[in-house]
Amino acid sequence: MIALIQTIILALDIYWWLIILSAIFSWLYAFNVVNPRNQFVGTIGNFLYRVTEPALRPIRNLLPDLGGIDISPIILLLIIFFIRTFIITTVAPALI
Repeated sequence: MIALIQTIILALDIYWWLIILSAIFSWLYAFNVVNPRNQFVGTIGNFLYRVTEPALRPIRNLLPDLGGIDISPIILLLIIFFIRTFIITTVAPALI
């Protein structure tokens, strides 16, 4: 059972970093730091979008319009932090 909990924690940690990378990539793309015509850059951007958008879209639908500011990645990171902490402090000790 500990292996399953550790695998879930690892998956949450990987997804945490994918969200951060997606936010950084969107900034780099918005400020024309990366070349959007480059196939490698496009592939990375497409991958990050496809991985993170299904989790970010429902949060964006719930948030009011804040203009050009998108705080949905921050909210998703807080949710992941809560789930990870809940698993480590509540679920794992109960199963051990």
